[in-house]
Amino acid sequence: MDKVKTLVFYVITSSIISACGHDSDNNKIDDKWVLVASESFDNEFTTDNDDWILDTGGKNSPWYIDELDDFGEVWHKISDPQFSKNLATLNIFRKRIEFGDSGWLTAEIAAQDKDADGIPDSNPKAFTVDVNGEKALKLDEPSWDSGILIRPTKPLPSRYRVEMTLRKIDFGGKRGGSFKYDGKFNGYTDPDNCKTNFPWTWSGSLEREKRCEYTPVKQENGFYYLTILDHANPSPQDNVGIHTRRKVIIDGYFSNASWSQNQAVCNPKTGELYGMDKSTFNTVNAIFPTDYKNDGFFFRTECGDFDIKGGPYGEDKQYEGVVSSAELQPELLPKESYTFAVERDEKGYTIEIEGPFLHSGYKKMRFSHEFVEGKRAIWHYNQTASEYDGKFDRPYKFVGYSGSYLMESIWPAGSSYPDSFIIGDPHVNYYEGSAIIDNIKLYVPREELSS
Repeated sequence: MDKVKTLVFYVITSSIISACGHDSDNNKIDDKWVLVASESFDNEFTTDNDDWILDTGGKNSPWYIDELDDFGEVWHKISDPQFSKNLATLNIFRKRIEFGDSGWLTAEIAAQDKDADGIPDSNPKAFTVDVNGEKALKLDEPSWDSGILIRPTKPLPSRYRVEMTLRKIDFGGKRGGSFKYDGKFNGYTDPDNCKTNFPWTWSGSLEREKRCEYTPVKQENGFYYLTILDHANPSPQDNVGIHTRRKVIIDGYFSNASWSQNQAVCNPKTGELYGMDKSTFNTVNAIFPTDYKNDGFFFRTECGDFDIKGGPYGEDKQYEGVVSSAELQPELLPKESYTFAVERDEKGYTIEIEGPFLHSGYKKMRFSHEFVEGKRAIWHYNQTASEYDGKFDRPYKFVGYSGSYLMESIWPAGSSYPDSFIIGDPHVNYYEGSAIIDNIKLYVPREELSS
């Protein structure tokens, strides 16, 4: 019944779009897809008019996700009393704002209050701006200790195509051959102000360590162009939890950290790999997650297929980790633009990326992966329990300085996971910058509307 309600929600939205004349000439990609919801940001919009709400955490919180969210049971179990002490030193303030036709989109914003004085330390926000004589939406996140994203208000239908347009991006990477530009380093502003991942790490809080003694984040910046998560109410949280909830990823990870140096980039013109160290660090990653955490990534690229579980790759096995699909050219924006899309049909998922990529020039690339290919499955692909038999379930243990937490079942039979997309930065302890997005569109198969 929930799926029926969701489809009805988007059908009603589609009727409003038709009545208003929005995208009347672009209401289908091909004969398969029909537009049911769209936002081109023609009307003025800002999140600044809404009040901040203190999130007190726990299962009664509107922003509760699971035991790995900001207040999660895992962190207490593996790293108390230190985690509780650390959490008491800060507040998390949030905004949740529905907008668009029939309120089909939701802006989720969060900001830390690191001295617990009742006032957020920064003001991340979304607001309309003029770009090339048209309106678009700017996501502005001036500080790493906050997050901002756009998601659908209702979970996505069982089959869909969702897409967005990128007009501008400033979340790190090199400009003019350097990470240092406009008084920033990799998109992070000065002064430093202890920009660390405190207090959430894969092992919880660290014993006896203060905020400034945690891992600095300035070498890692990034942006989720369009990513599919496995729950209905995504919001900015600690960066660990989201890594267990991703079904399909289109993102940029602009990292100069030591563990990123052996990663590779695909040249979509020649079909050859080259080292991340030879790049501008403005890459786009098209990833099919196949396991919990970061333990399984599958890349289907113009340079071939790569499974992170298979170990090093390249002619001399010189690369490991992420294989980026291409490099963006931020200097061409906003005169040019990029479009990112994810499709889910009865067989699996397809990633589509399109725009003026480095080396290849303007190009459209599509990469598909069935829900299950041999022994490899898209993580949490099943929207209903009937789509999955439990064959990929296993336990997972988190270990911290003061204890451990065993998840006995991370993908059990009888489970189900709705699809939601996110655009933006879902982390409250990583990433800083701004981006301008436009033309968020949702399509469903033509036969579903006619039936």
